[in-house]
Amino acid sequence: MGLIWGFGGILCFGQGAFFGIGAYSYVVLVINSGLPWISLTVAVGFTVVVTACFGAAMFYGRLGDVYLAVVTLVFTLILNRFLNSTAGPEYQIGSARIGGFNGIPGFPTLHFPWSDASYLSDSAFYVLSGAALLVSWMFCRWILKSHFGRVLVAIRENEQRVEFAGYDVRLHKTVAFSISGGLAALAGGLYANWAGIVTPALFGLTQSAEIIIWTVVGGLGTLLGPMIGSAVLTALKLGLGHQNLVDNFFVVGVLLVTAVLVFPRGIAGAFAGSRLSSLRSESKGRWQTRSARRRHKTDSGEKQKNANFWCREKQYYRLKD
Repeated sequence: MGLIWGFGGILCFGQGAFFGIGAYSYVVLVINSGLPWISLTVAVGFTVVVTACFGAAMFYGRLGDVYLAVVTLVFTLILNRFLNSTAGPEYQIGSARIGGFNGIPGFPTLHFPWSDASYLSDSAFYVLSGAALLVSWMFCRWILKSHFGRVLVAIRENEQRVEFAGYDVRLHKTVAFSISGGLAALAGGLYANWAGIVTPALFGLTQSAEIIIWTVVGGLGTLLGPMIGSAVLTALKLGLGHQNLVDNFFVVGVLLVTAVLVFPRGIAGAFAGSRLSSLRSESKGRWQTRSARRRHKTDSGEKQKNANFWCREKQYYRLKD
């Protein structure tokens, strides 16, 4: 969400749907094949294909931003309603029964590559998730530093001008949308391994809304912000779960509104802004940013030119007198 919304300007309510598709795809594949690592890889690839087809239908159909958000929201709700109605025995893919609102429990999870019988423990799975997060972050940074990423940011700023420059805006949006779907599917597959069960609640509106809230609170327009927002709000939700005095959603809502009012650019955006302003201050000397040094040098040169001009003017009138 931080990639496509913060840098691509695409507000999507379907990240929860892609998260759920990745989780369900992994479970169905691993039950039928018994190969967890291959199933996770195929589930991510399958979700990328689904996201690409869905995104191409929207972007090449020239849906506006508001309609795109509504369509992705409806897509999520349709999947949620459909999976809740798959409790019958006829809803079965190979050996995997969908299970309806009960979900699919009891499937093989990831194990160490050198031992099929040794499954990942809590600490080992934590390390795997952290490594996946780090790789995903580096991958997104690499995308943004590439030519594709610069075009994506330009589309966010002025889509019509980018199109006039000769770039295929719809293709760039579809590719970015597919990448975001793949990252969500990877998270869904890891979640399925951690939880040991998948249910239609993964496609719920709450899941998609939480992803957007994480991005807003953490800092829209940054890659670190959504990570900070998800960690802070999830820890807060878990902490509030141990008390019954006040409704948890009410407390989270109040804190969300307060955080948005205090940090309009999010937590990461606020700290990045203060850091940038400190770097631009003239008291920092050589620690200024390159643009600040260039601007300071230009201003100094202009002042010197003006001083030389007035000196020559004074000398001219003095000689004339």
